[in-house]
Amino acid sequence: MSGLFVIFIVIAMVATLGVLIFGVIGMARGGDFNRKNANKLMRARVALQAVAVGIFAIALLLLGKG
Repeated sequence: MSGLFVIFIVIAMVATLGVLIFGVIGMARGGDFNRKNANKLMRARVALQAVAVGIFAIALLLLGKG
């Protein structure tokens, strides 16, 4: 069971990092893409961070009782 949580946490963290890097590159380039997508990318990053923290919290709760 603990291995499954590790996999989910790693996936969530990599997804968060991917969106963050994509947003930073888009912001550095500027232009039309940044104007259209900067806010969406920020929201996606925050949502993915919340998912990662949530999975981590659930793993700590479940594994701490075992």
